[in-house]
Amino acid sequence: MAKIFCVANQKGGVGKTTTTVNLAAGLAKVGQRVLMIDLDPQGNATMGSGVDKRKLELTIYDVLIESASVKEARVQSDKLIEAGCGYDILGANRELSGAEIELVTLERREKRLKQALTEVDADYDFILIDCPPSLSMLTLNGLCSAHGVIVPMQCEYFALEGLTDLVNTIKQVHANLNKDLSIIGLLRVMFDPRITLQQQVSEQLKAHFGGKVFNTVIPRNVRLAEAPSYGVPGVVFDPASKGAQAFVAFAQEMVERIDKL
Repeated sequence: MAKIFCVANQKGGVGKTTTTVNLAAGLAKVGQRVLMIDLDPQGNATMGSGVDKRKLELTIYDVLIESASVKEARVQSDKLIEAGCGYDILGANRELSGAEIELVTLERREKRLKQALTEVDADYDFILIDCPPSLSMLTLNGLCSAHGVIVPMQCEYFALEGLTDLVNTIKQVHANLNKDLSIIGLLRVMFDPRITLQQQVSEQLKAHFGGKVFNTVIPRNVRLAEAPSYGVPGVVFDPASKGAQAFVAFAQEMVERIDKL
């Protein structure tokens, strides 16, 4: 049975997509079967996984409106397979923007992704969902499908404020739509230990959330930032970089943490 996780944060620009694609590649590298779902109409996770969103015949949009199954719509990237980090991709493009409006009038509108994933449950160890930076019908579909939420966040003051909003949203979804949903962990990203404020916020997070804060810290790393322009995760682009090594370590920590659940 696959463990399904949303990578979510209502604050934009915190590294959700970078986290999703690199965690997917890291998990694949340590021998896990992974499906990465791009729920953002920008399609950045699709492009960052080596798939051209403009050439996709079927996307997550088709799955949500039930004109295609996950098995029909998923694709793979030759670049990732060659690098030994191959995972399946359920891609997105601008077409997905229309799903917001269409879903409002449909039955089971917030449970459509959950229903679609039941047919591939046995095919994967992990299913990772890259959510848009807003509480939309798309994000709601992700949260209703998931067993837990991975929250990437920068150790800055405004990030703490955004985290409060996200925790409240997760509590509401847990109470009304998905009893399985919880925060799996907080991932500190773009971390620079030379900045005192970041160290202080990091300590505040650990004091308040305790074991919910992942031990792995993702450093600020230029190679991770460069990787999307080459259409691959940083784990594939430069495996020797500090950022790539941190994501592989994070993948191993995820596997160990899930084994204990």
